[in-house]
Amino acid sequence: MTLLVVEDDDEMGRVLKRGLTAEGYEVTVVDNGMDALIAVRDGDFQAAAIDVMLPGMSGFELCRHLREGGHSLPILLLTARDAVQDRVFGLDSGADDYLTKPFAFAELTARIRALLRREPPGSRPHVTVGELTIDSHDHRASVGGHELPLSPREFTLLRLLATHEGETLSRTVILEEVWGTTEHIGHNVIDQYISYLRKKLDASGSGLQIVTERGRGYRIDAP
Repeated sequence: MTLLVVEDDDEMGRVLKRGLTAEGYEVTVVDNGMDALIAVRDGDFQAAAIDVMLPGMSGFELCRHLREGGHSLPILLLTARDAVQDRVFGLDSGADDYLTKPFAFAELTARIRALLRREPPGSRPHVTVGELTIDSHDHRASVGGHELPLSPREFTLLRLLATHEGETLSRTVILEEVWGTTEHIGHNVIDQYISYLRKKLDASGSGLQIVTERGRGYRIDAP
């Protein structure tokens, strides 16, 4: 497993690389957002741990650039800022999880493992809705045989909707199933991810529609 660590503190970068390498990961450390974008473009990483307070380009901005560029690797944000609005802003930027400094190294590795294996219990290995096919084993989605680039969170949300095709899911259910909690996360986070999915499904020519039922939630309909 290859991990990208983006950390501008040299000592912290060395500690993370040493510890994660001891856990069996192959670790690349860079100290700024631009080098991180280049590393992701040229490398093949299974996950990234990104510090929020980076020089030039913040971790929030880096997450946003990665998602807008179609990169789907799981992202864990690391930060000393523990305000609720910071956590929400990080998730809105495209991060999959958020860990506040100082943290126990065991918790860091547990969060990374959770990101790498995230899959709701009882989910079907393959789900097909119209031209959309979802492969839960490989965490891939395709439309008409062409891969649909999704972040891990987008994939989990789309899989949940597709598994319940035609059924309206409440925002509370979506938060619990996709984010694992309803605490400290506003419904606007769901709305943002629904917007991401709609744009990608439209661009793919899938013909699928994610319908908003005001006051109830969301459902996916086949053409």
